[in-house]
Amino acid sequence: MPTAKRLKSDAKSKARNAEPRPTIADLEGESEFAQLARQHWLKTTQRAKRVKVKNEVLKRDIWDVLEKNGFPYKSLLVLEGLQTLESYLWPGYSEDSSNFHVLLIALITTVKARERLETWSIFEDRPAEFSGLFTRVLSMSLDQTLSLTIRTHLLCFIIYAFQSLDWASVRKECAPLVSIGIWHNLSTESKRESKLGQSPQLRKAWKAAGKRYESADDTTKARLRFERAWLYTLTLDFLRLLYNEKRKEEHVLYCERFVEFISDLLSQLPTRRYVNTLLQDLHILPALRLSPMFNDEENGLLRDQCSLLSHYVYFTIDDQTGVQYSCTEAYDRHCAELARLQRVALRHFKEKLTVLALSNYGSIDKRNELENLLEALTDEEIKRLATLLELRIEYPESVHVSIGRSFLMEVLLSTYEKRKTFQEVAQEISILPTEDSLFDQGLLRTDNYDGSKPLALPKLKLQYLSVGDFLWRALILYRCESFYGIRKDIGDVLRRLKPESRRPGETTFGGFSKMALPIPRPSILEVVPALVGDDKPSVVNAEVSLDVRRLADHVRREWDSLRPDDVVFLVAVDASMSKAISNGSAHMISEAEKLGLVSVRTAEISQVMDDKGKSIRDPTAYFNGHNRSPTRRIHLRLDRKTYKEDMDRVSKGKPDVYERINLIVRRSGRENNFKPVLESIRSLCLSEVPLPSWLHENFLGYGDPAGATYKHLPNRIGKLDFRDTFLSWQHLVESLPGKAIEPGDDVTASFGPPYVLESVDKPPEEKPIKPSKKRRRDAEPPLIAEIEAYKVSTYKPPNTGPYPVDAPKLNNVRFTPAQIDAIISGTQPGLTVIVGPPGTGKTDVATQIINNIYHNFPEQRTLLIAHSNQALNQLFAKIVALDIDERHLLRLGHGEEDLDTDGSFSKHGRVESFLEIRDRYLQEVNRLATSMGAPGAHGNSAETAGYFNSVYIQPAWSKFTEVAKADGSSVNDIIEAFPFHNYFSDAPQPLFPPESDRETVLDIANGCYHHVSKIFSELEDVLPFEILRRDRDKANYLLTNEARIIAMTSTHAAMRRTEIASLGFHYDNVVMEEAAQITEVESFIPLAMQKPEDGQMALQRVVLCGDHYQNSPVIQSLAFRHYANLEQSLFSRFVRLGIPVITLDQQGRARPSIAALYRWRYPNLGNLPHVETLKEFQTANAGFKYDYQFINVPDYKGRGEVEPTPHFIQNVGEAEYAVAIYQYMRLLGYPATKISILATYAGQRALIKDVLSHRCAKNAIFGLPKIVTTVDKYQGEQNDYIILSLTRTSRVGYLRDIRRLTVALSRARLGLYILGRKEVFEACYELRPAFELLLQRPDKLTLATGEMWPSERIQAEEDGTAVPGEVVMEGVEHLGQFVFEMTTTKIKQLGAEHGLSETAEQTLKPITEEDEVGYASASDEEADEDVAPSDGVAAEES
Repeated sequence: MPTAKRLKSDAKSKARNAEPRPTIADLEGESEFAQLARQHWLKTTQRAKRVKVKNEVLKRDIWDVLEKNGFPYKSLLVLEGLQTLESYLWPGYSEDSSNFHVLLIALITTVKARERLETWSIFEDRPAEFSGLFTRVLSMSLDQTLSLTIRTHLLCFIIYAFQSLDWASVRKECAPLVSIGIWHNLSTESKRESKLGQSPQLRKAWKAAGKRYESADDTTKARLRFERAWLYTLTLDFLRLLYNEKRKEEHVLYCERFVEFISDLLSQLPTRRYVNTLLQDLHILPALRLSPMFNDEENGLLRDQCSLLSHYVYFTIDDQTGVQYSCTEAYDRHCAELARLQRVALRHFKEKLTVLALSNYGSIDKRNELENLLEALTDEEIKRLATLLELRIEYPESVHVSIGRSFLMEVLLSTYEKRKTFQEVAQEISILPTEDSLFDQGLLRTDNYDGSKPLALPKLKLQYLSVGDFLWRALILYRCESFYGIRKDIGDVLRRLKPESRRPGETTFGGFSKMALPIPRPSILEVVPALVGDDKPSVVNAEVSLDVRRLADHVRREWDSLRPDDVVFLVAVDASMSKAISNGSAHMISEAEKLGLVSVRTAEISQVMDDKGKSIRDPTAYFNGHNRSPTRRIHLRLDRKTYKEDMDRVSKGKPDVYERINLIVRRSGRENNFKPVLESIRSLCLSEVPLPSWLHENFLGYGDPAGATYKHLPNRIGKLDFRDTFLSWQHLVESLPGKAIEPGDDVTASFGPPYVLESVDKPPEEKPIKPSKKRRRDAEPPLIAEIEAYKVSTYKPPNTGPYPVDAPKLNNVRFTPAQIDAIISGTQPGLTVIVGPPGTGKTDVATQIINNIYHNFPEQRTLLIAHSNQALNQLFAKIVALDIDERHLLRLGHGEEDLDTDGSFSKHGRVESFLEIRDRYLQEVNRLATSMGAPGAHGNSAETAGYFNSVYIQPAWSKFTEVAKADGSSVNDIIEAFPFHNYFSDAPQPLFPPESDRETVLDIANGCYHHVSKIFSELEDVLPFEILRRDRDKANYLLTNEARIIAMTSTHAAMRRTEIASLGFHYDNVVMEEAAQITEVESFIPLAMQKPEDGQMALQRVVLCGDHYQNSPVIQSLAFRHYANLEQSLFSRFVRLGIPVITLDQQGRARPSIAALYRWRYPNLGNLPHVETLKEFQTANAGFKYDYQFINVPDYKGRGEVEPTPHFIQNVGEAEYAVAIYQYMRLLGYPATKISILATYAGQRALIKDVLSHRCAKNAIFGLPKIVTTVDKYQGEQNDYIILSLTRTSRVGYLRDIRRLTVALSRARLGLYILGRKEVFEACYELRPAFELLLQRPDKLTLATGEMWPSERIQAEEDGTAVPGEVVMEGVEHLGQFVFEMTTTKIKQLGAEHGLSETAEQTLKPITEEDEVGYASASDEEADEDVAPSDGVAAEES
């Protein structure tokens, strides 16, 4: 996904800023609800076990207050923050509770859903009462005496429930509402019979439902009748509201929510199966399109929602089996429907509809033609035709909607017209933005999204209709999110440039942006005619000139870094339009016009040239030369489709867009990869690329959740070599608890590694798979055997050579039983999902899985994917350290330059590496030839070396083996016959130790030959690189033929998918690190980067490693993140679906006391022995009483948090405190590299950096810490000591997402010092487990003076015991003065030691002085920096 950016001042920020949010004063102060909470449920005394709810309190003090003010969202947030649901409403709920009680529960549940907080677990303790509550909510949703505002809230509750079908309690309530029983409401019995006759399963399900009803008692019968009528009744009420002439805003909002609800039902197979038939029978789409509400021009959202609903209603899938139709099958079904229409027309309306009956399908499936043919029928005949076609011709009277001629005509036309398939829609959709697509009303709605209204966007959900459906949703959403970011960037550029107009038609720019340059209008160089069968030009080339003479060097270098295939934007800006707006000459103004923007065209760079037209291949070398020119000429490829449309408009007399272009805009490379990614998604959407059959159902969310795990697959491997996975027999036995371990037939007692494990339990029986789509998530997967048993054998590893470098590199990690479970599963075929809490070694596990696959299956290839270059580098560095031949490793994309290894593993670097290997081995060939006395230039090339091998080496070895095999040969005979004595004269001597037996001598000789033969096998691999001439051919050969472990980021895979697949690249395994941080579509693409063979994918293993309890993928827009759920990862969805996961359960990162702060998120998380026994974990942190502490930071000089620009939040008191702690640690001797400072907002990060540069950067005593960054950016990293600033003082903010708190608390190994406002965070229900632990210790920093790092003091078990030199810091000023005095003493001491002057001392001042650092600003540099949502995007106040 494009990297999120902070956008400082835009419409969204202002809108969201204007919406009031509860502050700590609302929750802790004297507000009406806060007082009520303290009186009734937040009592400081011991809470009663059973809460008694007083109805008058609910009605008078809560409900009436909310209703009087129109249910303001802030008030609902206050009630939610006061734990009203958890502590009062639900504990006090019973069957006798009032309707107001039920409504308040529903209201606050929807608030929690909107805030993305955990909800359903609250109700888990009393399933019977929850069922009763749910039924009451359903009943009240049909109650027309309630206001539409209340019914809308109830509908939101039901929508949320249907989005949470992974909760068994919710699924139990929702499933009957969409079961086959709702077909009782179809218009005619004959229609129902024809539907039931389509499949035996349907008839069986209908009979079973009937038997269940007949055998039920009266109460159950009433409930069953209610359940099967509920959706029908709700839909009829929706139709009534659509045609209500006295509609108000709440009518529209309710209808928008209802359309969202039925779209959700149709977008998942279990809820779609019977609902789609009922909705089509009720003519939901024709009724919607003909309604007054739909045709009101103000209701654009409803019209857009209708388009999305239409997509799902007519989605080309079998509603019962879930099989997606191909384009051909979909057209055949359409033709079958038309044939039925023709038969009815010929039989019953022969006189009037003969032409229709005898026409070909292509001439009657267009709306206009069909309408003209049907016009001949009278009103009654139209009604009769509809009846014969089993179409509903009337609604119940209560709906007040009459079905007349125009209505029935619309029904007939919409039923029989040909519609575009989703593939055709995807083919036509433009992936390059123009001003129309950037400022589309549907996209602009996402700016101000706050959860109060739905959007016309598809959602990523728990289940999908088909792989094509998933890819279509991903394409739409990724495109929208990309365009959103582009529009924000262009808007930001225009604001910085400050367009001005002194004369009409003239625009000048008074400001500056490093991301844009004014340009003269582009020249169209070439328009190549269209290819046969196409109406668009095949190529459109243009040229623009850039003048960079006024740019600063660093900005010029950025412009000079533009490369072919980079995307730029050509923008036309007319400031006079903006002026006209400010003069009030227009009343209907779009956002584009407000910015003065006229048009946007997207172009790709094809060539960069200098002012003389000379192509520049290496911009860095060229522009750093002496003769560099300030002018650049850039050749561009324009979008063919857009250019044709532009020229068509010009031919009709409209102005030429390209004449008015006066600006070129670029984006940073990390954000600007949208085009290749969208092309990859679209090509997959249009292709028939299948998933492997064993993974298909699990990916869509159906079938047996455990069906893709190795124990349930027929190709489970019985015998595997685990090489160095186990360190000893004891480790082997400990690692497989509950499993029987038996030595193999050839051994009788325990023995050392390597170990080969053979499963002796019976293999799973292959059963015929029924095409059932019903989830069986509650059923426990059957065990293969009661106790799994393994037969263990061993072997002697082959001798690899006499030199130390020949010895294989072995694993030395003592894996835990959970890690071994993950390694065994990952080495076997199938799906493995590994949940790795912080510090549990998931990277080590992934590395060992790759190592095992590499050695067990030498013919297989493994694709290694990670979210970030940093994670990929860590994984790669560990792989290099194992016994894996470096020639089989390949790293694609950028980032390999950060690898802390000797080799170069980028694609082009690997080509160079191969040639370096060639030179080294050719020297060895020459040395070998000399040692054997073989004349000739054998080491000239890999080819001559091959001849040397076949003419000299192999015959010599054959001669030796004959001697070795001869019966009469003694040990000395064999040694004398060895042909390479001279060559190995530099090996550790003696080569053959005296007293060696025959077996030992042969083993050493074979090892020597292994060393020699490796030289020639390596050179054989190099041979193609001598033959191939072009670098591109060499690199592609490397990818497709040589590499066996190919690593890349998920973004690189998405960008290069089409290119890589077209090379014929094939692979067998995918290992994905950081999978919980990778968006779902970027997780899918690596599974489909090869073309299928015989219709099947070769993929055998998928290993996902991640932690869904830490941060999710970064999505910059709230609408896409929350409404469309674009932040969902495949990893987290698999966890929600109940797919078996292996959770690593022992952490080796942090002190046990620090790990306890986040252990509540991982109930079974234990500690590895070393974190309890090693000295560094037992020793106290020098100068601190505690190893972790929460430090309460009150207002500093009367100020807490401030927000100089939207979402750029700062807290100068915490910034000063964090730096003072850092200075104190440095004075005690802590290494700067062992300290990291984290903040929760980019504004605070910038402020801390400013304070550091002011107080520490120029002083050698302090220096700078290893890193100052945000919590989100530090995921996956760790350091010994972490100083954490929580920043907020008015409310908790986004840290209420406990995934972020988990990340924040789990970065430290030895010391964690948290700065925050106590009353803000201790009151938060979600954070309570962590803060209850933190606040057991004093909230003022407690120092242990008189110590230097490293300390010898053992960390006290009891927090109550005093430590020598204990001092409590009363605040930041106190600590600042303390540090100031320590620094002064230190400088005097250093001065005395080194004879330095004391002038340095004069530069020091304590924090209390007036020269304090002010608030940092979001400068141009800062604002253009890539940041995560926590870094300033509107992420938290959602």
